[in-house]
Amino acid sequence: MKVNLSILTTILFSLLISNLYAQNERELTEAAELFHKKYFTIDTHNDTALHLNNPERGGSVIKGQVTFPMMREGGLDAALFAIFIGQGPRTDEGHISAKESAEGELVKFLDYAGRQERVRIAHTADDLIKNKVDGYLSVVPALENGYPIGKDLTLIEYFYNLGVRAITLCHNKNNEICDASMDGVSEHGGLSEFGVSVVKEMNRLGIAIDVSHASVETLKDVIEVSSQPVIATHSGVWSIKNHNRNLRDDEIAAIAQRGGLIQIATGRFFLSDKPREQVTVKDIADHIDHAVKIAGIEHVGLGTDFDGGGGVVGLENVSKMKSLTIELMRRGYSEYQLSRFWGENFLDFLRKIQN
Repeated sequence: MKVNLSILTTILFSLLISNLYAQNERELTEAAELFHKKYFTIDTHNDTALHLNNPERGGSVIKGQVTFPMMREGGLDAALFAIFIGQGPRTDEGHISAKESAEGELVKFLDYAGRQERVRIAHTADDLIKNKVDGYLSVVPALENGYPIGKDLTLIEYFYNLGVRAITLCHNKNNEICDASMDGVSEHGGLSEFGVSVVKEMNRLGIAIDVSHASVETLKDVIEVSSQPVIATHSGVWSIKNHNRNLRDDEIAAIAQRGGLIQIATGRFFLSDKPREQVTVKDIADHIDHAVKIAGIEHVGLGTDFDGGGGVVGLENVSKMKSLTIELMRRGYSEYQLSRFWGENFLDFLRKIQN
């Protein structure tokens, strides 16, 4: 989505972007600034909502990587803010507790976001475009882990009505829907029978099916069952880093062939075996390059996983997003390619699944 700027600004951007191989930091920085003003940009996964709801909670990963002022500084227009629910007992009581917890955290966060200056909740591509034009940031509600759904199919529409527009089918453990990539036990052999119904119901409602965290078998089943494209909101490339959460080349190709998206994560553990202080924006760009080679630029984007383990040297938080744009410019990415990567792909994807 191109935002109308002055002809002078557009010409200036074109002049700057045309000299992609120049190592002039000032020119690259100016070009990145103009790009982020001109085009819609989105991060398809962060774990910020629970941190903002519960800032007193500790954890094993860096927190505070996303705030709305920092989004503006980094030139990021929108993000999928996930309500993460860790896997608990798969009992009636456990599922009820998970549902109540997810609902409570979602309502609390949406109330918080709705009270922030120049921030709006977005549910459609048109919402996202309008908010960009109006100078508002967009919050797209998501649910990470289908565990709160339990065995109750009606809860998918229940969460949809609360604003959820993307659901990660599982987290690190198997649930009633499917097998997870980090669980050592193959329980369902992919999607469960209930999971097939879940995918079809998400198709009906126009909820994005997120296959990050899903096992190899689950991903295959989802692609076969779903009548709509699917998205991996925050994953890496297996060919570069052999991690169970990363996608093999054939999985990347399969997602793309069905019109889906592969959103590259920024967690060091997804990217490289190098020490933390040596993992940089260049490592993220390496994963992007590989995914683009397999899937094409029309199927690749970014899902940082900020506040959930994301962030590297040079992209420590959301205020530094333009550093990735600059690195991709250095590698020869065109204005069109950058516009697809940063937002156009997701807008098209959302239109398809919500049609």
